[in-house]
Amino acid sequence: MTITLDKTRAGGLAVLMAASLLLAACDHSTENKKEEAPAGGQAVTVQPALTENLARTVSASGTVSAWEEVPVGAEAGGLTATGVFVDEGSYVRQGQPLVQMNDALLRAQLRQQQAAVQTAEANVARDDAALGRAQELKERGFLSQASLDTALANQRSAQANLAAARASLSETRTRLSQATIKAPVSGLVISRSVTRGQIITAGEELFRIVRDGRLELDARIPETQLGLVRAGQTAVVTSDQAGQTTGRVRIVTPEVDAQTRLGVARIALTAPGALRPGMFARASIEVGDQPAMTVPTAALLYRDNKAGVFVMATGATVRFQPVTVLSRTDTRTAVEGLPAGSRVVVEGAGFLGDGDTVRIVAPRASPAPAAAPAAPAKTSR
Repeated sequence: MTITLDKTRAGGLAVLMAASLLLAACDHSTENKKEEAPAGGQAVTVQPALTENLARTVSASGTVSAWEEVPVGAEAGGLTATGVFVDEGSYVRQGQPLVQMNDALLRAQLRQQQAAVQTAEANVARDDAALGRAQELKERGFLSQASLDTALANQRSAQANLAAARASLSETRTRLSQATIKAPVSGLVISRSVTRGQIITAGEELFRIVRDGRLELDARIPETQLGLVRAGQTAVVTSDQAGQTTGRVRIVTPEVDAQTRLGVARIALTAPGALRPGMFARASIEVGDQPAMTVPTAALLYRDNKAGVFVMATGATVRFQPVTVLSRTDTRTAVEGLPAGSRVVVEGAGFLGDGDTVRIVAPRASPAPAAAPAAPAKTSR
């Protein structure tokens, strides 16, 4: 009986020892698996931001305006407009009549002044002859000095009267010419404020002309990019209403608005087409090759409508860095706001959040191009 009990206990102990060894082996296997498991985190590829010389464009927008607006007014006042010959939208030549005013009274005055000049000329001729005779008689001793002085005074008075008559005639002719209002420059009429039968006052603006029909875009540019723009640079100007045209920077104004921090570049339009003063338009100004920080275009993301990239921070974490996009191609994008030497996430960036831990892997190799099929062998007959 005793022998049977010992055998039973011995079997139980063997079972317990086997179970303990099995559990220990399982724990050791689990620890080995934990040690062999790779670190956690999203697998990503990383590339450094580079400084490159790229063809840059500066984007701006503004209002189309006249290169030079010329107001046309009346010099003579108090006359009635008897004819208006042009309307808004007409292209006029320099010296072309625009308005005719009633000049009947001026023409009558002109004839009167012409008669006065003729009378003065006759008086000068008479007094010249009288002075000549007086001088001859004085030399012979038949005329006193007082009489000669009188003849000389009469001759000078006649000449003065002639000069006054001619001045009055010139004034009347000038006033008569002012009764016809002419275009001071060639250009496009953009406004008209006179009608037939209107009594015109001196100095009143009647028309406004865009000199030579030339328009320009007052492009407003941020002060951070204003230094890149120079006179003579080409630009592409686009309007939703008038389409696209080209232009050239005529001048960059030296002042920056203290409130908006914007400067103005005046872009002369090569062919305005359907553009009109007052329209809104956008411009892309080609400022040439400029050094810029670039990142792979695939690394660029938009979060909350803000462009940015994920950059490697401390350890294996990433943070979202907002940037300003300057220009972009299929492969590289020029940005502002990224520190030099930054490493940006390319593949896998779309699955990340700010502060995530990542695991950097090598970029996937591009697939090799397929070999061209071999040409079939020729069989000889």
